[in-house]
Amino acid sequence: MADKFPMANVLGIDLSPIQPKWVPPNCSFEVDDTEKEWTHSVNYFDFIHIRNLAQSISDWPRLMSQAYLAMVPGGYVELVESTPPLYCDDGSMKNDDGNKIYCDRLVESLERIGRPVARLSAMMRYLEDAGFVDVEVFKYKQPVGLWPKEKRLKRIGAMCLLSCETGYEAYGMAFLTRILGMENEDALKLCKDALEAVRNKRVHVYGYMYVAYGRKPEEYY
Repeated sequence: MADKFPMANVLGIDLSPIQPKWVPPNCSFEVDDTEKEWTHSVNYFDFIHIRNLAQSISDWPRLMSQAYLAMVPGGYVELVESTPPLYCDDGSMKNDDGNKIYCDRLVESLERIGRPVARLSAMMRYLEDAGFVDVEVFKYKQPVGLWPKEKRLKRIGAMCLLSCETGYEAYGMAFLTRILGMENEDALKLCKDALEAVRNKRVHVYGYMYVAYGRKPEEYY
């Protein structure tokens, strides 16, 4: 974003200092918790992008309210979420598939702690309840693994596979052991089984990427 719009100041916020050191001069990062009180002034941002936080936010109405106040009239907010449930159109994914079991357990754990997986209807409601208008939602298939034949979809699947190679254990160990009570060894095995399933090109699975946009009215005072 900073490269594409050199006239803009781009600010990235995360809980951990994991960002790259080499960035454009108009890009900076802050370590902060977006669920706490925002320190930015009213009517500060032209565009706010919130991605893959469904499992991290306990109070979406408050977050959207703060985003609304910090947004300039006419500015846009964008919510982007990937969904853990897996889908398969040709029956190649069986019930004992490691990836399916892993994702089913993730959905179960998120339900237990009151942070369910993203839903388009909920994302739309968050934006509209906060006061955003012209809300639009989009749903995209996101293949997982190298099984697609079409070049663009195969690249997307490869990026998902790359993410799974470190992400399954990084995401999985906490919810499998702390929430579902699994032993460490069993949780590690499930993470490895899930990764092996993703690498199997004979299994044609995909998830969904949800995108929701909303605009702050220009007549806001």
